[in-house]
Amino acid sequence: MTQPNSTVPGANGVPQRDTNANKSNTNKWKEDEARISFHQLNSEKKQIPDTSLHTYHRRPFLQPWYRDLGNLGSPVENLQFTPENRMGPTLGYHVYDVYRFYADSLNYYNTTRPYSVFSYQLGSKLEQMVSLFHTQNIKPNWNFAVEYRKVNSPGFYKLQRTIHDNANLTTNYKSRNLHYELYGAVVYNKFQQDENGGIINDSELLSSQYNDRKTIDVGFQNDNYSTLRSSVSNMQRDFGILLQHSYSWGNVDTTYNSDSTQYYTHLVRRFSITHKMQLGSEKHVYKDILPDSLRYTSLFQQGFNGNFNTGFSTDSVFSQQKWFWIDNRILLNGFVGPSGKQLEFDAGVGNRVDQFNTNYVVSNSSNNILSNYVVGELKKEAIKPGQWFYNASAQLYLTGDAAGDFLVNANAGKDLNNNLGSISAGFKQQLNSVPYSYTIYENQYYKAPVPSYDKESVTQFYATIESPRFNFTAGIRDYVIENYIYINQKEQFAQYTTPFSVTAIWGRKAFRFGKFILDNELCYQQIAGSAPVNVPTLMGRHQLSYEVSLFNRALKLATGVELRYHTAYYCAGYDPFLNRFYYQNSYYLSNEPGGSIFFNFRIKRFRAYLMADQVQEIFTRNTIAAPGYPAQDFMVRFGFAWVLVN
Repeated sequence: MTQPNSTVPGANGVPQRDTNANKSNTNKWKEDEARISFHQLNSEKKQIPDTSLHTYHRRPFLQPWYRDLGNLGSPVENLQFTPENRMGPTLGYHVYDVYRFYADSLNYYNTTRPYSVFSYQLGSKLEQMVSLFHTQNIKPNWNFAVEYRKVNSPGFYKLQRTIHDNANLTTNYKSRNLHYELYGAVVYNKFQQDENGGIINDSELLSSQYNDRKTIDVGFQNDNYSTLRSSVSNMQRDFGILLQHSYSWGNVDTTYNSDSTQYYTHLVRRFSITHKMQLGSEKHVYKDILPDSLRYTSLFQQGFNGNFNTGFSTDSVFSQQKWFWIDNRILLNGFVGPSGKQLEFDAGVGNRVDQFNTNYVVSNSSNNILSNYVVGELKKEAIKPGQWFYNASAQLYLTGDAAGDFLVNANAGKDLNNNLGSISAGFKQQLNSVPYSYTIYENQYYKAPVPSYDKESVTQFYATIESPRFNFTAGIRDYVIENYIYINQKEQFAQYTTPFSVTAIWGRKAFRFGKFILDNELCYQQIAGSAPVNVPTLMGRHQLSYEVSLFNRALKLATGVELRYHTAYYCAGYDPFLNRFYYQNSYYLSNEPGGSIFFNFRIKRFRAYLMADQVQEIFTRNTIAAPGYPAQDFMVRFGFAWVLVN
């Protein structure tokens, strides 16, 4: 908790405060280079925005092992096994999580001048993504930041359009005496997906008759209705607000730089009280405005009024689920040790209200839950090189439907000197209740049979090592899961009660040969037992690039080729009715390695890339993401990010 102050030597050689430090973004700051940093909530560790070129061309939402359904903005699954992240009452829809802004994981900025970033990406078939970001300090101790992102992609195949809107607003304020802090955030996410039901026949991908992929038949097409929009769609929308403020007691200290021309005032905290309030709402809507009875035979038998062949129907299939929640917690915080090496411990209580509702036209059902919980944490960050860091936290629900649910997390590590990196190891265990949407699925014609669930137990052990000096990263993670909640091959809710484990080992190493860089990344996974889990055993990515600086480092280039692959496996299927991935063991997926050619460059504050993606599809069949869902054809993508400093 430091407050920088520029100083100038006085007549007697004693540093004095420069009054410019008390000003906000004015034209008097324009002679200085902009300085921008950010930190996350409840962290003192400062970070700076990434401006690297090495991997700038990669799709931002699919790193490192994620895969979508062959269109930007479509549902995404992680090929490296990761259980759903849930604690306490939840709604339970997660296929768009990688695109979301989360109120409790946003960045909080500090900048000496107004700082903006305009980003744009364009791909074949009108794939577009635009992003606008702006932050500035209203005063040196008060910042705000706002960000908006738009995704629009009609796709290569019929009726798979996606439209996303994501926005967030953050602000952080610290009183001049450093005792009071406030953090605020607002997020909004909306995802719209036209469902085409997947292509009917994979063999058509190899036929020259279907070089235009929009001529391939799909499961939900009805040309009499529309050749551009599907009658079947999923929509997910959420809104969230976070407010955290605290008052700290302690002594204000002053630190000078080496030549005593600049000093920092900081508060050595000893005790604080924190109040954190969050509220949010989430809505999921499935809609089929022109239903076909054959489409739903795996779920229910129902005839629909109207003529499907003419594109007119008086019936529809509709299901809507809503979730609204408010969470309040009060924490008492204590601090031990000098500034920069403080051990923080806190404990508190929380209360939350959750309201769930399912609307299926002819009626609706609802569930209201009142919960109370306790929470505690012990934490020390590595603010400076060479320091140890460790964290231990726990949360336990005492009342409500989630009573007995808990989360325990502990990790420790050391930041190594001389840019050697860091090592860490940890443990995490949680007991989860089933999400609301797994306990009820209902439209006006059908109610899914739902089994009774036991609480799901997930235990995780992990260790990582990172070394920027040697361009090396490696890790191991082992999950032990009991009462696994999933969707089975019949596309029904189910629970696998037998304990099983999934182990993943990964590593990344970059070799430099002059101006050439060979970047290698591998992940190996092993499942113990016959659990209903779909993962490839081995995945890899290799990138060979030529990277150089020209014209007195004014122009930087990174150009090369990239190769991606995985071993054959029974991949997960995608269910558009449930808007989720499900376990299946009949479609054995074997893809050819995927490749791309890229050219990245940077001129001052302007970064751009030009990329030929899915190059392998010039010679072979499209990569398959899930049964019926192939990836795009060979395509050209272009993008840039332009940093503007006032």
